[in-house]
Amino acid sequence: MNFKHRLILASSSPRRQFLMKEAGFDFTLEKPEGDESFSSSMPVNEVPGFLAEKKAKSIAYKIQDDDVILTSDTVVILEGQILNKPQDRADAIAMLTQLSGKTHTVITAVCLLSKSKKDCFEDSTKVTFKELSEEEIIHYVDRYHPFDKAGAYGAQDWIGMVAITKIEGSYFTVMGLPMHKVYTHLQQF
Repeated sequence: MNFKHRLILASSSPRRQFLMKEAGFDFTLEKPEGDESFSSSMPVNEVPGFLAEKKAKSIAYKIQDDDVILTSDTVVILEGQILNKPQDRADAIAMLTQLSGKTHTVITAVCLLSKSKKDCFEDSTKVTFKELSEEEIIHYVDRYHPFDKAGAYGAQDWIGMVAITKIEGSYFTVMGLPMHKVYTHLQQF
């Protein structure tokens, strides 16, 4: 991919790294600094944008010349509540039990930051799960260990194959990076 700036992907997510490589982008990796905290009074739909920008600013001091940092954050929202990354096995099982048989929203926000410019944007996708048995949920959690995933699941994993009955929006947004928007915004940066 011909991108005129040095691109820094500030993410430890293997899925985001995979998507950027598959889209043909050359990049270097950095890990965002700081935490992923946010005010509990913040509207849930604003959280991913806030966190994506917070991640970018955490390593902005590393920007040289015309470098561009790309950061992203994904949240799963069910009935007005954010389902973060599960803290443990029991939390993952509880989250998937909540998602079972329901439609939820996944919002992924992206922030592009250089010394002279900031471009933050997001994409939203609705995902519907079939009713899951306790056995299916336990099988998934014990075999795939989805502890680094918002909402305790990866759409690209077994659970996505057997449980997702409908997606309204971009599959890649659910994976953690809305590539159609990333591509367009990088070309315009």
